[in-house]
Amino acid sequence: MKRRQALKNIGLGAGIFVIGPSTLSLLQSCKNEPEYDWQPTFLTASHGFALKKVLDVILPSSDTPGASDLNIPQFIDSYMDQVAEVEQRERFQESADAFSRAFKEEYDKEQEEGNNEDFENLIKKYLKATPAQKEIFDKRNTETQDAIRDPEYVMDNDAGAYAYLTTIRNIGIWAWKNSEQVGENVMWYDPIPGEYIPCGPVDELGNGKAMSL
Repeated sequence: MKRRQALKNIGLGAGIFVIGPSTLSLLQSCKNEPEYDWQPTFLTASHGFALKKVLDVILPSSDTPGASDLNIPQFIDSYMDQVAEVEQRERFQESADAFSRAFKEEYDKEQEEGNNEDFENLIKKYLKATPAQKEIFDKRNTETQDAIRDPEYVMDNDAGAYAYLTTIRNIGIWAWKNSEQVGENVMWYDPIPGEYIPCGPVDELGNGKAMSL
């Protein structure tokens, strides 16, 4: 499947992630990091392994670069470590833990022992759940988000796994669309834009591609 259609199927609206120049700078700084010896700084090694597997399912390498080609796992880990607010960091960590528990519950093994098929099926379970089931997940997460935390509080496995995968999908698609390589080589890129043309021939206006910012 072509990448453009795959992103359409996922829902481009989920990829909107509005953040500042410091995050764009962080995204570009991650592009040259060697993928083979990456060690997470915010996540545990187990969660880093799962993050990479999830992103490789959502944004695989095909006719265009995939998440691993663009070091998006490294970016998300660095974003949580250096940029995210404390509450966002805590929620992401809790949801990563919930996903890990959901994985073990589903397959009776640790997530770092999982293969590509395991992750693909678990992603389908949550991101392709029925609207009614997603509403239940959202309600469970909302009920606990602003509550006074009990030291023994444990996030619901299913609701947390859904929140975790949704967050990764949202940030991952944003990072993919805003990476230099995709912006210049996949999307419609014009380093010196000219006049504004509200209506014109499609073949002269990017052939239907979104314009790189």
